[in-house]
Amino acid sequence: MLSVSPFDDPATLERFARLAVGFAANVQPGQLVQIRSEIGKEDVTRAVATEAYRAGAKYVDVDYFDLHVKRARLEHAAEETLDFVPPWLGERLLHLSDAHAARIALSGPAAPRLLEDIDPARSGRDQLPAIKETGPVVNARTTNWTILPCPTRAWAREVHPGLDPEEAWARLGEQLLHVCRLDEEDPVAAWRERAAVLVGAAERITARRFDAVRFRGEGTDLHVGLLPSSTWIAAKFETVDGVVHMPNLPSEEVFCSPDPARVDGVVRATKPLVLGGSVIRGLEVEFAGGVAVRIEAESGADVLRGYAERDEGSARLGEVALVDGQGRIGKLDTVFYDTLLDENAASHVALGNAYSFGAGKSDEGRLNRSQIHVDFMIGSPAMEVDGLAADGTAVPLLRGGAWQL
Repeated sequence: MLSVSPFDDPATLERFARLAVGFAANVQPGQLVQIRSEIGKEDVTRAVATEAYRAGAKYVDVDYFDLHVKRARLEHAAEETLDFVPPWLGERLLHLSDAHAARIALSGPAAPRLLEDIDPARSGRDQLPAIKETGPVVNARTTNWTILPCPTRAWAREVHPGLDPEEAWARLGEQLLHVCRLDEEDPVAAWRERAAVLVGAAERITARRFDAVRFRGEGTDLHVGLLPSSTWIAAKFETVDGVVHMPNLPSEEVFCSPDPARVDGVVRATKPLVLGGSVIRGLEVEFAGGVAVRIEAESGADVLRGYAERDEGSARLGEVALVDGQGRIGKLDTVFYDTLLDENAASHVALGNAYSFGAGKSDEGRLNRSQIHVDFMIGSPAMEVDGLAADGTAVPLLRGGAWQL
């Protein structure tokens, strides 16, 4: 049985950091580098910072978030102050954008369930560490950025509650190595091979110029309209300076920006959604005319309702993503309670801001705009996904998790 996590080994930390800095973020000599982390992730954060300096970073800016301090605010701050965001937080990101910096974020809950007993209406008002400047900076393509999973012992206990805590810690570490392909002799080559498959799928779907996609199964019957120039993207982004980077690692999705005015039907989440430190279970959302008109859940619905009321675009879709069954995450049959991993295990949609590069310039004015971007997972092997032509003709895209085009 496992008893020691690979993330206890300095050599593993160095390999992880090298993949994050040299491949996923593709840090360039002389760049500013921001690392967004949490209290409890210090060892990985320091390894990534060290590797960034090895890669020639001019300065590494480590930004730690403490969910316990957020809890204190939610417990004691005046209601009307909970949606206040200090302006210097956004200014910091805008400065990084102006400097064409690299940005690396470490996902994975450091304190799972910490906010579950907090009034969901209050939790929905304080959406930090998310800030409204993130969407515009991503769309401007000024920074090469990536998000990677970082294990914590509390997260390990959440994912594997039936195991001894040390076994859970070891098991989560092994799983993260596997999904990041760090168990391969050459993880970069492995990622390039997988990226080629995803990019090929994206190109084939884009070429068909479907009018919509339809999801059916698992309690879902959802019709998502596409824009005339909706462009399916996968696996890699490129900055305005030509720096190629992988925004999510692991990344198993093919996605585009849909028509925010043409979404109709009911969708049920197939995995829990972790949002602002709370866990939303049994989520069901009904759309009419593009708007989420009903949000229900077994628990935590008020948290998502709070996000969906943030602005005019927060109750509309900004992304639709397809995930096939050949990725490594879904095969583990594990709920990770982390959007980075869970969204790359299953097809998903996102409320809120759209990616400008998910459609052509001719439709830029029709893209959804919002301060939020919240992905929730709706896919499973039982989910049937079709592309719909303008005349309603259906073309299978996913069956049993396998690409059909």
